[in-house]
Amino acid sequence: MPKSIWALGFVSMFMDISSEMIHALLPVFLMTVLGASATTVGLIEGMGEATASLTKVFSGWFSDRFGNRKQLAILGYGLGALSKPFFAIAPSTSFILGARFFDRVGKGVRGAPRDALVTEIAGADIRGAAFGLRQSLDTIGAFVGPLIALALMAIYPNAFRLVFSLAIIPGFIAVAILATFVHEPEGSSKGSTKGNLIKWSQLRSLGTPFWIVVMVGGIMTLARFSEAFLVLRANGTGLPVALTPLVLIVMNIVYGASAYPMGILSDRLDRKHLLLVGFGVLVVADVVLASSHGLLVTGLGVVLWGLHMGMTQGILSALVADTAPASLKGTAFGFFNLFSGLALLVASVLAGWLWQHFGPSATFLAGAGLTILGILASIALLSSKRPHTPSLA
Repeated sequence: MPKSIWALGFVSMFMDISSEMIHALLPVFLMTVLGASATTVGLIEGMGEATASLTKVFSGWFSDRFGNRKQLAILGYGLGALSKPFFAIAPSTSFILGARFFDRVGKGVRGAPRDALVTEIAGADIRGAAFGLRQSLDTIGAFVGPLIALALMAIYPNAFRLVFSLAIIPGFIAVAILATFVHEPEGSSKGSTKGNLIKWSQLRSLGTPFWIVVMVGGIMTLARFSEAFLVLRANGTGLPVALTPLVLIVMNIVYGASAYPMGILSDRLDRKHLLLVGFGVLVVADVVLASSHGLLVTGLGVVLWGLHMGMTQGILSALVADTAPASLKGTAFGFFNLFSGLALLVASVLAGWLWQHFGPSATFLAGAGLTILGILASIALLSSKRPHTPSLA
């Protein structure tokens, strides 16, 4: 595995430590300190992710057109790190929305160029493993961050703002690693896409197999909504506020432990079949969470949720890389994330509305129903005559 892939993984890990120190506590902070409703929590989460996804389209295209993927990634990670103190001083939900917007713009700027870098650095024969490794290291950060938040909240009860302030430290460590240890392949910074705008002909040239992957990713995102609702579910079934970061710790341990092995497996088997199994796991997770009345069953649902993430997220990224033309890798990742982000906006607002008006069970049952649509879309993907095609890289 190239050293730059490892470095990108550690960059993701430290930035996720930074972000999850905040996100593990943010839903409870919004509802208990700032008095927000579940619908407001869903709106903030959904709008933040939609903002990131829209930004990814332009950063991905820009990196195809002008190159300099690493510089764009540094800019994005820097914006993410700088946004953290604004959560600490937020006096209202609207201020949190602004901080979340700023943070997600940074995520959008870095996301597509970083994924395109992974595609360029790693050979086609280890593409699934490369995305899986980066995702696993990213997910290690996603459970270390809540673990740090949990420890700080145990030492300083209800010190939400202190935790949010300290989150800036791992954010800047991520930027330093990226600037120092990640190297673009020779010649990749020149750019290759002609023209000054994203053209319809370019979108058409992405091809039907790519757009099927986009459709599947979007429907899957509609089905799973924001992990903030896992935190609220656990809190509602008896988990104390100070221990709510445990939800994301458990989920991300399972996610991180499964993503890399699943990535390796997807290099040896058909990625599409593994994706279909991952959807099935999500259906089971939703049903378990819908029927939960205690912490033990909720914990099982959280574990299954993490397993489905490990079985799907890296594989979807590898499928985007498989199906997109070499000259449009950044643009492809940008559009994939745009549609996924818009789906997350709709899903999170819908989940919050269902939660507020019909209760948690309705939210997760709706997720199970939407997941079945995702399975049908995956069957369409499986029926595509164009299989796993590393030669496109």
